Order: sequence, then C-alpha cells, then structure tokens
Amino acid sequence: MKILISGGCGQVGSHVAELFLKRGDQVVAIDNLATGRREHLADHPNLKVIIDTIADKALVDKIVSEFKPDAIVHTAASYKDPNDWYNDSLTNCVGGSNLIHAAKEYGVKRFIYFQTALCYGVKPLHQPIRLDHPKFPANSSYAITKTANEDFLEISGLDFVTFRLANVIGPRNVSGPLPIFFQRLKDGKKCFVTQARRDFVYVMDLAKNVVKACDGTGTGAYHFSSGTDVAIKELYDEVVAAMGISPYPEAEIKELGPDDAPSILLDPSRTFQDFGKIEFTPLKETVRSAIEYFQKHGTLGEYTHLKLEKTK
Repeated sequence: MKILISGGCGQVGSHVAELFLKRGDQVVAIDNLATGRREHLADHPNLKVIIDTIADKALVDKIVSEFKPDAIVHTAASYKDPNDWYNDSLTNCVGGSNLIHAAKEYGVKRFIYFQTALCYGVKPLHQPIRLDHPKFPANSSYAITKTANEDFLEISGLDFVTFRLANVIGPRNVSGPLPIFFQRLKDGKKCFVTQARRDFVYVMDLAKNVVKACDGTGTGAYHFSSGTDVAIKELYDEVVAAMGISPYPEAEIKELGPDDAPSILLDPSRTFQDFGKIEFTPLKETVRSAIEYFQKHGTLGEYTHLKLEKTK
C-alpha cells in the first residue's frame, strides 16, 4: 500500500508510519515540526519525509497527485497554544480541508481522521459518552477547529474513519499531564493534580487499529477508548514510580477550572464491534515506556489545550 501521513513526525503519525514501513508499505510523511520531531522517523528506503505545511494547497495537491496514496492518515494538528486561533485554523481547518479536497480530486480510497473528545464539550450530557452525543466544541480553539474539519470530512463523500480519541499517551507524547509531570519532577518542582478523571490509552494500541482502518476495517466515527477512566492522581503516581523518586513528592490537589471536564469517558462499544477485541496496554507499562523516552530525548514541550494558570 501507499500511505500519506500528515503530522508524520508526531506522536501518533510516527508510530503509524513505523508499522506500515515494517510490513513493507510505502510512506510519505509531511510535518511542519511545530510539535513533531524529525528524529521520530528513521531513514528508510520506503519513506519520504517532507518538512512543510499542509496549509499549502498547491503542495498538498502535488503530493497527492504524484504519490497517489491508497489512504491518507491525517494526524497533523495545531494545539500547543490555546490562544493561537490563527495557526489552529490554518492547520486544522485550511490544512485539513486541503487534504480532504485532494483525496476527493485524486481518488484516494480511504481517509483516516482523528478527533478530540472535547468535541462533546467539557460538560457531557451522559457518561460514558455515546457516538450520538451532540457536538459542543465551543470550549477551545483546538476543539472548534478539529470539529469543523471533521464536519467537512463527513460531507465530503469520501470513505473515511474518524477516531474520536481518549487521551493518547506514551513515547513521543508532548501534550497533557504526562510530559508536564515528568518535566516538573525532573526539575525538582512541585506538581498539582486536578480532581479529574481521564481514559489514557497507549499510542501503539491506537496505531495498530489505524493500520486496520487503512486496510478497510470500519466506516464512519468511532471512539478509541478503553471504556475506563482513572484519576489524574493515579497517572501522577505511575510517573513518580517509573522515575523511581523517593521520598514520594506529594502533589497539590486543585479544584477543576471552569474549562476543565470532571470526566471524559467515551463509549467504545462500536469500536469493539467492528475492530474486534482490543487488548489495551496497562497504564503502568504505558507510563514506563513514555518515561524511558523522555529520559533519553526530553519532552520537547509541555502543552495543554486548556487555559490553566502556570505553576512556578
């Protein structure tokens, strides 16, 4: 197969690329390196890496028309600054629609998309959240722009799969609490945890199912979720344990902010029905693999989609 991966040097994109390369497929990866790292993808005879932006329509059309991919895996996303509406719109809306348009124009067979669970808002109407839950993305620039592009995809007529994601963590993770906890603990700084709960899933568990989707499994929207949430404090404890820190550094417990969700738990029943039983990697193993990566490569940056006060 021939696979075009946007955001191919990011956490999800690079793991997906490695799986395709391992089985002998041809991969073209494009990334502007806003949050990705070129070193995430080792040189390979079946890999071409383009350092550029999907917001360039002429470039996207040229890549798709010349490479003629069987599937596009669109992992690229702008998210690192919740106040940067311009770049979120440029990458998530303009860039995403460029890929969708090119897929239609040049006969791409499958389009794989990744949506944030924040599309349902920070106060979901039911738990766990079903796929028929209405979209309420007006909580962050990231959610608004990711949802707009999913809407474009849904009216495109393309054969697509959307994975609406739980918190995807593991090696190469640059956003959310995991890299933040690691960096602050490494620097000897105090951490805080909110009284929130999240479903954390291992990036490689997702990547394996992305390959299945490219091969033809599924159609439409799916929740990629284990169906179980854990307290942020539990994630913090696993980070402390993986780093071998003693004595135990107590974290400050903070109340939830106005734009934070007490729990975002997705109902994965349709995913299990169509993709089969998924053996999710335990949190302890997921965190350990991430910490090993951070200790070797650093965190690159610690980002969050939410507007939180910085802790000194």
